[in-house]
Amino acid sequence: MNNSILKGSLLVALGASSYGMLTTFVKMAYDEGFTSYEVIFSQMILGMIGLIIINLLFVKAKSTSQIKPKSKSILKLIAAGTSLGLTSTFYYFAVEYIPVSIGIVLLMQSVWMGVFLEGIITKKKPSPNKIIAVIVILVGTVLATNMLFNRIELDWRGLGWGILAAISYTVTIYTSNTVSLHFHSLRRSLWMLVGGTLIATIIATPYLIDHFNLDIFKKWGLLLALFGTILPPILFTAGMPKINVGLGAIISSIELPVAVIMAYFLLNEVVNPYQWLGIGIILASVVMMNLPKRKKPGQIIK
Repeated sequence: MNNSILKGSLLVALGASSYGMLTTFVKMAYDEGFTSYEVIFSQMILGMIGLIIINLLFVKAKSTSQIKPKSKSILKLIAAGTSLGLTSTFYYFAVEYIPVSIGIVLLMQSVWMGVFLEGIITKKKPSPNKIIAVIVILVGTVLATNMLFNRIELDWRGLGWGILAAISYTVTIYTSNTVSLHFHSLRRSLWMLVGGTLIATIIATPYLIDHFNLDIFKKWGLLLALFGTILPPILFTAGMPKINVGLGAIISSIELPVAVIMAYFLLNEVVNPYQWLGIGIILASVVMMNLPKRKKPGQIIK
């Protein structure tokens, strides 16, 4: 396997794992009485500040001769980055109406959406390996969330927000793979997060005018920003261009096992054998998709 693809896969896996860890911290913030709007706003604002500092420290300014093309590219990144803010916003809205397990199942629909989107873009049918991986991951998702053995109350509002979160997550995967690739990955991350912060602020502000607990910044803000809006964009924008959209969507499913494992250790949630089986299935599928292909006689593998 090309080392670049392997490196990209690892970066995307780490980015998705960050989102998985975020889920537990969000639950803990909710338990302390903070609202979804406070969580979203603090996560985005502190994340943007963090990325500005990282860019100032690690990215050198480029020649001013590129001002015009830069301006257009920056606007594209800001527009593309709205999907970052919308993913978190839609998902947090969803779990207000449906169990978290169902919310994760809906979010994981981004796996097949990503493969489907790649097929439309490349005008090629997904490979049998990708189709099998998608099916196996969805089966593993159902097991890992314990969906089969819980009483499920479905609210159409939660279902709607959950599907929108999956679509938005798919757009994030796609834009991380395609938009303004000539920029430094840290610069791309920053401008995308500017877009995410703008849209999240527009949505949250009307609800924060009457009530906003500033303690969210000092209690959970840094953790939420680190795992929700600093590490994932950096890792995605660095890793996604090295792989294709379909593979990126499949690898991003590692978010779910990380979320379940984190909840097991930090929230003392009970994880039954079926859930562990589902986690194992998802992890095995991701690993299988990234194993080096066997060399055929006379074939040179780069």
